[in-house]
Amino acid sequence: MFLRRNRNIDKFSDLELIALYKKSSDNDALSVLFKRYSHLIYGVCLKYFKDREQAKDMVMQVCEKLLKDLKKHDIKNFKSWLHVLTKNECLMLLRKEKKKGEVNLDVINGEAFMEYQLPYHHNNEESIEEDFAKLETCIGKLRDEQQQCIKLFYLERKSYEEVVSITGFELKKVKSYIQNGRRNLKICIQNLREQEA
Repeated sequence: MFLRRNRNIDKFSDLELIALYKKSSDNDALSVLFKRYSHLIYGVCLKYFKDREQAKDMVMQVCEKLLKDLKKHDIKNFKSWLHVLTKNECLMLLRKEKKKGEVNLDVINGEAFMEYQLPYHHNNEESIEEDFAKLETCIGKLRDEQQQCIKLFYLERKSYEEVVSITGFELKKVKSYIQNGRRNLKICIQNLREQEA
């Protein structure tokens, strides 16, 4: 059972807050959830857009999406579900923006990845997902050391020290493999684009 209205709902679990919101449309419950995870939403949005104001706008958009979607889904792990929801909202906006010109493609599979821009032309209907596929293809073409470090550092979010511990490579080597790997990925992707042109 839920605590009475005069008790502090800040102590409710995520699932209790969701159940309360579904049952009574209690905005206080949603407010607690949003406050609890707003930093996570903002962090994901910032990785996609690299612009603080645009990231803040996306946080509000995700909040509006929560109002509708929380009642539609049977959620077991709210944090994981929210993470996916936020990434999907960011991707949807990126798809819209790609038609305006150049999109900063800093993500692969929803994670921060590249630090350069890939050109999108107004008449280019290629989806962002296809560019993700190019990145994954090019990762597979890297030398083993570069591929291993790139995957650990970007896709698994390991720190430099963790990559050193896992691979046994020296720190200087790890940084070199990541830097050279990124450069090789850029060249590979550009070559794939030229082949399609």
